[in-house]
Amino acid sequence: MTTVAHEHVLAAARRIDGLALRTPVLEISPGLFFKLELLQHSGSFKVRGAFNRILSAGEPLADGVIAASGGNHGLAVAYAARELGVRAEIFVPEVTSPVKVAGIEALGAHITQTGAIYAEAAEAAAKRAAETGALTVHAYDQPEVIAGQGTTGLEIVEQTGGVDTVVVAVGGGGFAAGVTLGTAAVSSVSGTGPRIVAVEPEQIPTLRAALQAGRPVPVEVSGVGADALGASKIGGLAFEILSGPRVESALVTDEAIVAARRTLWQRHRIAAEPAGAAAYAALLSGVYTPSPGERVAVVVCGSNTDPATLAA
Repeated sequence: MTTVAHEHVLAAARRIDGLALRTPVLEISPGLFFKLELLQHSGSFKVRGAFNRILSAGEPLADGVIAASGGNHGLAVAYAARELGVRAEIFVPEVTSPVKVAGIEALGAHITQTGAIYAEAAEAAAKRAAETGALTVHAYDQPEVIAGQGTTGLEIVEQTGGVDTVVVAVGGGGFAAGVTLGTAAVSSVSGTGPRIVAVEPEQIPTLRAALQAGRPVPVEVSGVGADALGASKIGGLAFEILSGPRVESALVTDEAIVAARRTLWQRHRIAAEPAGAAAYAALLSGVYTPSPGERVAVVVCGSNTDPATLAA
C-alpha cells in the first residue's frame, strides 16, 4: 500500500490554495489540451510540492529548509521559503543551467553548486541537513511533495471536463505519480482515472528501467533534459504508484524533445525548457498516438530556459 493517497492530494489542494497558481489549460485543437504548468510560480509545477511539504511540517522552522535540485525544485523551494519567511539552502549539480542558478540566487536562497549530477548534490544536501537540522524538502520522493504535485491532476480534470489520457514527463517520478493520484481523486468512480502516459528521455529511463527490473534501479544520466529530468533512480514512492495498471511508459529521443520545444515556440509561442517539452515530444514523434476522438491533456511543465535558445 502506498503512503500517498487520493485524500492527501485533496488536503494538499486546500493547504496550498492561494499560494500556488491555478495554471491555465489551452485547448489547441479539439480534444487536445495543454496544461500550462510552465506559468506556475518559479516556472514549474515544483512549487506545489514545496509549499505542501513546508506547510505540512506544522512547526516554526527556525533552522530553515534545505533541498537538492537539478534547478526547478531549487527555484520552487527558494520561492516558497521566501513567501513563507523561511531561510532556504539549495544544493545543485554542475549540470544546472546558469538561468536556474541565477534564479535561485535572486530569490534569496543560499546556493551551493557541487557534484556532476543531481545524486551527488543530493548527498551533499543530506549531509548538510544532518548538520543543521533544517527541514529537507525532497525533489520527488516525499509523500507531501507528491501530494502537492498531484494538485495539477485535480485541475486538469476540473478544467477540461475530463480527459481519457494525460501525458506527463518523468524524472524522479514525483510529478507523474502525483498527477496519477490527482486525476483519480476527482474521478466519478473512486480510484479510477485517465490513462497516464509517463514520458522520459531515452538517455534517462528511470521508470522504464525500474519497470523492467521490478524495482527502482540506477541509470546513467545525460542528454538535453538532464538538469530537470536528471534523477539517476526513480523514487520508491513514485515507482509504487507508477507501476499500476493506469500508467504506460514511453521513451523519447533528445532530438524529439528539441523538435517539440521548437514547435511549442514556433507554433504556439510557448517558451518551454527541454524537460517541459518532453511530454509533447511523445505526441509529435508518434511514440504515443491518440485514438480518434480521444481527449488528451499534455502537461507543459517548465519554462526555466534561456529565451535566446528557443529558435535553435
